[in-house]
Amino acid sequence: MKFLLTMVLVTIMFVPLFSQHLENGNDTLSIATPPKVLHAEPLYIDLIRDLGARKGEKEWNIGMGMTDRLRFDSYEFLIEYEWAPIDRLGLEVELPVTIFAPTAYGANGSGSSSDQPIKPSNRIESLKIASQYTFFVSERLGTSLALGAITEFEFTDLNIIRNNKPFQGILYNPFFVAAKKWKNNLHTLIYTGPNIRTHFDSKNIDLSYEFNTNFHYMIPGTRNFVGVEFNKHLAERNFDMVIRPQMRLGISEDLMIGIVPGIPVSKEKERLSVFLRLIYEPGHHKRTKTNQ
Repeated sequence: MKFLLTMVLVTIMFVPLFSQHLENGNDTLSIATPPKVLHAEPLYIDLIRDLGARKGEKEWNIGMGMTDRLRFDSYEFLIEYEWAPIDRLGLEVELPVTIFAPTAYGANGSGSSSDQPIKPSNRIESLKIASQYTFFVSERLGTSLALGAITEFEFTDLNIIRNNKPFQGILYNPFFVAAKKWKNNLHTLIYTGPNIRTHFDSKNIDLSYEFNTNFHYMIPGTRNFVGVEFNKHLAERNFDMVIRPQMRLGISEDLMIGIVPGIPVSKEKERLSVFLRLIYEPGHHKRTKTNQ
């Protein structure tokens, strides 16, 4: 716990000081109107506020998804709130919930129990808090770099929470983000970092690593885009990747919707999935006019 808290404090307190040595000339943060590059950001593994976020920005997200996990389906629901208390610093609070339901295959009991997963209990996944600081922004280069940290306090399953402690573990994920906007409206982004999970009962620590690459094309004059997200996960010498084609459509000035199907490379643990994200940015139209 001391190690996790130390990492969070280092991310929030010392990255802004480090960034001052990286920026110079046209890339230096302006006190009046700090530069910000409009990047196409992934819809499934989303960021903690926009890269180069400006003070006062805020966003509500509601997510819904379904995944075919062989003998059962999982239904995901989440609500999250993101805001920027100061320039370039984004904070987030999220509450995800997962509900499981048996499929016709699982209900009939076909297949051997030894090679098929058992349906887990419904659960509030975790209380997720996160921070992200964009330490480098270059409008000239169309590039943004950021460091961040996600801490998830994982809840106990709903069916046993009355007889147990409310939390069963903690997951810590420090991450690095590099994004580039190209002149032909193409956008690339890398999101990578380790996952460190601690189990309170057993005191065991699980280590894994994720490396996500993203490619998008943004429609000129809009925030709409189409693209693909490659979510790669490595744990105990097992490699998994899910390909997620996606598009984001603007419904109004401050409301957007993201549609994300999922195609796993290996179908040992899951088959196809779909995820929808509703994005509401109150005051976005007003901020855009002010910046112009």
